[in-house]
Amino acid sequence: QVQLVESGGGLVQAGGSLRLSCAASAASGSSFSINTMGWYRQAPGKQRELVAYISRSGTTNYTDSVKGRFILSRSSAWILYLQMNSLKPEDTAVYYCNADMTLGGIPTRSWGQGTQVTVSS
Repeated sequence: QVQLVESGGGLVQAGGSLRLSCAASAASGSSFSINTMGWYRQAPGKQRELVAYISRSGTTNYTDSVKGRFILSRSSAWILYLQMNSLKPEDTAVYYCNADMTLGGIPTRSWGQGTQVTVSS
């Protein structure tokens, strides 16, 4: 079992910034390899959507609505960061960390518990 622990959400005014973090950890003795890791978000009454993801090679991809404002990065220990700048009210959502990995040789997808981001106008 791999656990994704998120932090960094909160309330910010439009135009402000927040940084989200997500750390992946496994139970003692578990072996896993992350293929891609990223962030999704879900606003009230809407479907969950992909925000950005990063591959094992370090290639990043962003949804059009956040390009130029959000920056995704990761540490060598697969701690994922999402720097969110120039935030807009439409960025308000619960943000979920996601990882697609191989765990014990089996493809596995894990989700974090979600962190609320609220942008006031």
